[in-house]
Amino acid sequence: MPTIIVIGVLVAVFVFVSSIYADVLWYNQLGFQRVFWTEYLSKAAIFVVAFVIMALAIWFSLRLAYRSRPVYAPDGHQPDTMSKYQSQLEPMRRLLMIGVPVVIGIFAATAVTSQWKEVLLFFNQVDFNKVDPEFGMDLSFYMFSLPFIGLLTGYLISVVLIAGIAGLLTHYLYGGIRIEERGGVAIGKPARIHIAVVAVAFLLLQAVNFWVDRYSTLLAQDGRVAGALYTDVHAVIPTKTILAIAAVLVAVAFIVGAIMGRWRLPIIGTAMLLVTVIVAGGIYPFIVQQYQVVPSEKTLEREFIQKNIDMTREAYGLDAVEASNYDVELNPQKNALSQDSATTTNIRLLDPNLVAAAFDQLQQFRTYYKFTTTLNVDRYEIDGKTEDTVIGVRELNVNPNDSWVNQHITYTHGYGLVAAYGNRVAAGGRPDFMLSGIPTDGVLASDDTYEPRIYFGELSPDYSIVGGPEDWEPRELDRPASGSGSEDTRNTFDGDGGPAVGNFFNRLVYSLKFASTDLLLSDAINDDSQILYDRNPKQRVEKVAPYLTVDSNAYPAIVDGRVQWIVDAYTTSKNYPYSKQQALDSAVTDSLTGGTRAVTQTGQINYIRNSVKATVDAYDGSVVLYAWEPEEPLLQAWQKVFPTNIKSYEDMSAELMSHVRYPEDLFKVQRELLALYHVTDPGGFYDENDAWSVPSDPTQSNASVKQPPYYLSLKMPKQDNEAFSLTSTFIPKTAPGGQQRNVLFGFLAAEADAGSKAGVKAEGYGKLRLLEIPRELSVPGPGQAQQNFDSNATVSQALNLLRQGASEVKNGNLLSLPVGGGILYVQPVYVQSSGQTSYPTLRKVLVAFGDKVGFADTLAEALDQVFQGTSGAVTSESDNGEGTAPAPGEEPETLTEEQQLTDALGDANAAIKAGQAALAENDFATYGQEQAKLQDALERATDAQDALTGAPAATDAPDADAPATDAPATDAPEAETTEP
Repeated sequence: MPTIIVIGVLVAVFVFVSSIYADVLWYNQLGFQRVFWTEYLSKAAIFVVAFVIMALAIWFSLRLAYRSRPVYAPDGHQPDTMSKYQSQLEPMRRLLMIGVPVVIGIFAATAVTSQWKEVLLFFNQVDFNKVDPEFGMDLSFYMFSLPFIGLLTGYLISVVLIAGIAGLLTHYLYGGIRIEERGGVAIGKPARIHIAVVAVAFLLLQAVNFWVDRYSTLLAQDGRVAGALYTDVHAVIPTKTILAIAAVLVAVAFIVGAIMGRWRLPIIGTAMLLVTVIVAGGIYPFIVQQYQVVPSEKTLEREFIQKNIDMTREAYGLDAVEASNYDVELNPQKNALSQDSATTTNIRLLDPNLVAAAFDQLQQFRTYYKFTTTLNVDRYEIDGKTEDTVIGVRELNVNPNDSWVNQHITYTHGYGLVAAYGNRVAAGGRPDFMLSGIPTDGVLASDDTYEPRIYFGELSPDYSIVGGPEDWEPRELDRPASGSGSEDTRNTFDGDGGPAVGNFFNRLVYSLKFASTDLLLSDAINDDSQILYDRNPKQRVEKVAPYLTVDSNAYPAIVDGRVQWIVDAYTTSKNYPYSKQQALDSAVTDSLTGGTRAVTQTGQINYIRNSVKATVDAYDGSVVLYAWEPEEPLLQAWQKVFPTNIKSYEDMSAELMSHVRYPEDLFKVQRELLALYHVTDPGGFYDENDAWSVPSDPTQSNASVKQPPYYLSLKMPKQDNEAFSLTSTFIPKTAPGGQQRNVLFGFLAAEADAGSKAGVKAEGYGKLRLLEIPRELSVPGPGQAQQNFDSNATVSQALNLLRQGASEVKNGNLLSLPVGGGILYVQPVYVQSSGQTSYPTLRKVLVAFGDKVGFADTLAEALDQVFQGTSGAVTSESDNGEGTAPAPGEEPETLTEEQQLTDALGDANAAIKAGQAALAENDFATYGQEQAKLQDALERATDAQDALTGAPAATDAPDADAPATDAPATDAPEAETTEP
């Protein structure tokens, strides 16, 4: 039996050590070994110190009580119950005297170890060079010192209490404290001194607590606003000072009582302290609040509300918001958009949430590829013009029930980015791709200009085994064949992406980590093999920078010939004085969070800065951290802890800088606060007569989910040039029991473009511009605009036609744009048939200005309907619908076989739908024309398929004579400019 126990202990120790060793290998490979050792050695040091303090205090208390026990002569006439317990405990007394302190010390130290960040920040703190408005203390005291002091005093109080209780129990067990027959309690002198020492230590620590609590009032969140209010300043803080002094005086009384052997004085002092706590700490502040503050609250709290407004706006970066009145025009006029071409040419018609299905159907090519359900919006320069782009990564979709070899050896990486123009579509309402296919090619890039292999992404497998010597037969499936009769290509990873598993010991370690005997025994692993794991970009940044809060969305970009995941990260705190706390997970949740954008960060914060931009290489997983706000004090403190792990943003290349954007989670937190804190007058803030809220997403059935912010290239009123921006709207806050008024009160835009110069931030980056709409105007909000669309008779009739044949109409994202002197709403309308291989295609565009609604095939037509026949807008219609014709003398674009097949099948489906719609209206002439188009499309599809495979094409297009199951694709009657 002892042998089995020893073996079990050794196995457990080896598993534990191997887990640490695996982490060491992972951090070493990335070059962040200092992070690992700093974190773990800091935790170890904190654990040891906390353990020693607790264990020694308990041991000393037990030993002191035992050694000072009274010795009585045996009395055979009176049974001594305690002596029986003593005799039973005596054989194990030594073990208990050591074991009890050790066990309690381990539990207590483990709890303290989780607070390692607070300890490191305290010893590496940096001044904010800004003081709080009440005590005049530098803000570093609240951000760094106060949390540590609270942790330390709380732990020492628990040490004193536990050690004191242990000592008193020992005194009682060995007769130092006895209960007399007549009900009295006899306390020996050693026990009296012991009690006095414990009481003095406890009271002195409570005095420190009372004193520190004065400063903690500035962090309070339970008042009308955050921070110390009138009652706190005039009642709570003074009484905390009195209680601190009283606690020290009572501690002195205990010392005197222990020396003199008289307990009357400390007992009276303790009673008076308790009375003071109740009266001064509870009753007096209650009286001040109820009978002085409440009747005159608005006047008395004005000063403190102003402090809360100022400090909250500073803490969340709202103090520099450029607010301006926007006198909205409600009646659209001819040519009203003629001055807004910078915005109207970039109106995004492609919804990144809906077109993911189109990316899957048109660009997946194999079942082992997949795109995330929500794509990203970025911008790229094409032919000298910056284009808003919807972009996705072709990642792996490995069958979890497949063989171990396929899951971890064969399918190791995705392949390539797919990008489409945001402001236009191709024939049939499909995305107009600027980068597509396998091999990837397009006006944006090609396989020759960037590394397309995606080993690290949001959908990567748990782990993959890659790499091998030069003569190693490639086993990793690289990409599908690009020519007829060819086999899928194979590849061997040649980067430095993970720890080596070529030796037996490392293989054993990772076999234990992933609970896989296959990993240990497989012949597919060679001397140069590497194991790739923890491959999600956000997860990698969180591991190498555990002190940062990571944004819920990582987005890909082609940077200097590589696919780089760009991850925003924040320094946060909940200790900024007078600042309102926010629940981080609640603030950043909207209709698009979930899946790969799942919100993993929780907790309360009242301070946030986008201090770090990180990149994760999609090929080798390398992580680079850039200090985006190098002067931010929290980041400076962490750089003192980890001095070599963060580069300056000045080291960013021009191409990387051109893809940096204003982060979504920060913007969401800011808009939540701005809904209240756009009001800077304390009187108006107190009245809450102008409180706003973020509208619900009108395209979702769940009315409780917020509308997400949208990236758009636009030019705000009074802005000199267009800029890539992140935008959101505000509506009135609903009063309790009241009805929601979905009218627009505000429009917020953050300038999201960081520029395109290496190591230089654009001057306007991060500028927050707020348009405040006069309250007397009834400007439709997003929900009301959606209602106007849905209730319009012409629109409803046309959408019902599109729904015929079991097709589904899907509303795209509802974009809000401050153009034409008012607010323009634009919503793409997608139609998806019921087939398993169907995908949403853009069929119509809805626009609204005031109460006027437009509905047409194109954005330009819909705008003209609203703006009295001529909007004056410059749009991308020349590239819409049928694509762009080559200019005179310009060679037409050469398409790959995959692109030709995709276009042909799309044209075939479009012809079938249009033909069926013509039949429904007995328009046989149009039906014949569409049949001719269908035949031509099928022939082109056959030729393209033959070129790819060398075999006759088996198209997905339905038979031309088969009954239609999809919605008709012909134009529904266009909506006249109407007022619902």
